[in-house]
Order: sequence, then structure tokens, then C-alpha cells
Amino acid sequence: MPKASAPAATPSGSPPPSYEAALEELEQLVSQLESGQLPLDQLLSGYQRGAQLLAFCRDKLAAVENQIKVLEAGELKPWADA
Repeated sequence: MPKASAPAATPSGSPPPSYEAALEELEQLVSQLESGQLPLDQLLSGYQRGAQLLAFCRDKLAAVENQIKVLEAGELKPWADA
């Protein structure tokens, strides 16, 4: 019987503590879903949790982008590679 690895320490349904934690949990979840080793009910709950994490990450990125726009006086400047 294959053992599914546990998701990150965040309980299902609760928001992750940070963008990085959400991204790590999402990566683990995608790996589990792609493995094909989860029962159907866990696939569904995993998909739902993944959608929550994706929305969380998108919201965080949008908030940072808005802060950058404010800092740059409303003009989003291109990123210069160092």
C-alpha cells in the first residue's frame, strides 16, 4: 500500500503563513496529484486545496505588484537583470 506524503504543516483550508510556504505546499501537492497514487476523494480535496493555494499566491503577487507601482510613482518599470 503506497504511503502518500503529508502536505506542508498548514491544515487544509487555512491560509498559509507566507507566499513561500504556499508555493512549497502547492509543489508538493502537484507532485502527489501527478503520481497517480491518491484515492479519488484525496484527488478531489487535493485539487481544491491546490486551487486555494494558487489563488493565495496570485493575490500575494498582485499585492506586491501594486506596492511596486506605488513606489515607482505609478509607472511599472522593466526589471533589469544584474
